[in-house]
Amino acid sequence: MPSFFRRICSAFVAVAAVLSLCPVPTAHAAVYSALQITNSGSGTIVMAPGEIKTITTTFQNTSDFTWKNDGAGYVSLYTYGPKYRTSVFDPGTWLSPSQVKRMAEASVVKGKIGTFTFQLKAPTAIGKYTETFKLASELYSWFEGGEFTLNITVKASSATTAKSTTTSSTTATPSTSVSSDRATLSMVSANKVKSVAGKSVTLSAGFKNTGTTTWKNYGLRAPDMSIASTGSFKHASWKGDVVTSAASTIKPGETAYLTFAITVPKTNGKHTAKFQFAANEAVVDDTFVTIPVEVTGGAAEAVSAPKDDSVDDGGQGVAYIAEPTMRVGVLIVDEETEDEVVITSGESDFDVKDLEGNLLAEMKKGQSVTAAWDGKTYTFDGGKGIEKVSSGIRIIPKTVNAIMTVTNFDRKVTRGSSFTDNTFRNILELRYNVPNDRTWLINELSMEYYLRGLAETSNISPAEFQKTLITAARTYAFYHWSRATKHKSEFFHVDAWLDQVYKGYGQELRTPNLTAAIEATRGRIVTYQGETAITPYFSRSDGHTRNWSDVWYGSVAWAVSVPVPCDEGKTLWGHGVGMSASGALCMANQGQMYDEILRYFYIGIDVAKKWE
Repeated sequence: MPSFFRRICSAFVAVAAVLSLCPVPTAHAAVYSALQITNSGSGTIVMAPGEIKTITTTFQNTSDFTWKNDGAGYVSLYTYGPKYRTSVFDPGTWLSPSQVKRMAEASVVKGKIGTFTFQLKAPTAIGKYTETFKLASELYSWFEGGEFTLNITVKASSATTAKSTTTSSTTATPSTSVSSDRATLSMVSANKVKSVAGKSVTLSAGFKNTGTTTWKNYGLRAPDMSIASTGSFKHASWKGDVVTSAASTIKPGETAYLTFAITVPKTNGKHTAKFQFAANEAVVDDTFVTIPVEVTGGAAEAVSAPKDDSVDDGGQGVAYIAEPTMRVGVLIVDEETEDEVVITSGESDFDVKDLEGNLLAEMKKGQSVTAAWDGKTYTFDGGKGIEKVSSGIRIIPKTVNAIMTVTNFDRKVTRGSSFTDNTFRNILELRYNVPNDRTWLINELSMEYYLRGLAETSNISPAEFQKTLITAARTYAFYHWSRATKHKSEFFHVDAWLDQVYKGYGQELRTPNLTAAIEATRGRIVTYQGETAITPYFSRSDGHTRNWSDVWYGSVAWAVSVPVPCDEGKTLWGHGVGMSASGALCMANQGQMYDEILRYFYIGIDVAKKWE
């Protein structure tokens, strides 16, 4: 919603009810939220210069009102990141250079799905682009979870490429001289590769421009082709020692992303793939991407290791990612805790830092720190009086995954719970956000420890049912971690109550059997044709599940109706799409394994291991 409209509405809200020009305050604030369901190309688009492509994205209405495509508060897409910017991909058919398209449907009720179809026209400049968009309710609000990004590669057609191979190679291939540019490796798609010999594995890496010079071209090269362990990774896509290269403008502070391929060596054992980053036709000193590679089923130089049957890679190389770090909104800091949090640890010394990593205080085990947002600034008190902080406050245990306690929070007192549940593993962060004008306490911890704190099933339920439910829950969490849009404005991935019920370390202590199920399925998620699958589940069916299209707009290939004999004659509890929890429990009691249960309810899916 353009900012000047907000200012007008604030100033003239008194006449809004009469003139119907601005939103009228109601007794409660509406929830503006959405969940992306599909996106053309899964967000990755390749175009030729000047080419026009049609893009379609769909969102489920998770708001508490009906979306409209006309009238007050109509729903449309805007450019975002930064908001209202003019996009070079506007083909002239958008509503404006910054407002893309309205929702296709006249109305979409809560739970149904809205469609947004629009065109992109590629610029003439070859390179890689990112275009970010976000849903907005006109004159009202942006939608939580309504943001998405398209990664667009503009490249010449094959005919053009053939004619200009020499020129493009000269432009993008780095020389052997050392560049004066500076770069930092900011991400890599896999922290380890495990594969049978000779397979091709595709990887990606991001490099942040930390220098003062704009990059015009960049790439990766094998630092020394004479080294056997490096040379053995050579892939048909390489050009000599150039692993990959690209030509586009990357300004200081921006990040360049590269996709490249390796061939897994033929010799069993552990190897290391190491490649050097280059920019502006010269290698950047001390900037490498290094990936351990474990080869199984290769030459018998070492004793052949048995295949890990727990990893079904379809005969392809497995590129594991690093275990995701979840950020969980665990507590809105308000009058329930007197607008502050008091934090200590009985296990570890801990540091108090700001968001930039500056050390504010060092605390001993058993000491307490008070952190707050006073409406204007952050403050903390580590025993030396109240001190002001310019950014959010992070409480970081010196022992990773140590237990931290919020001593002035007790669910038994304020929420009528059976348990206090005020203990959480690892980092706690106090963060205020402007869009919702509220302060959250955010728990930052690894995915598998996050799952231990979930209260989605009991400790006494059958092990295979626990594995089934936790795999679906891990998939849901990973889906939102990988998109990082649902709660982006509040700086976390999932809410500890509305998304999945997360109660922290107390729940972990009460459910040791669930911890065993988590360890048994570590890193495994549900996929469909290689992509993360949405895995809805509900309490109980009435003898069969529903097709996605029966309940929500559109269709999802793996979410179709299946019979649930155990639920026959019972009353439907829930939306009916995906997995019936009571049906899954029945199947587990009958001896079915967790992956069989998942494959029964979600048609054509795989259970894939994403991290170790």
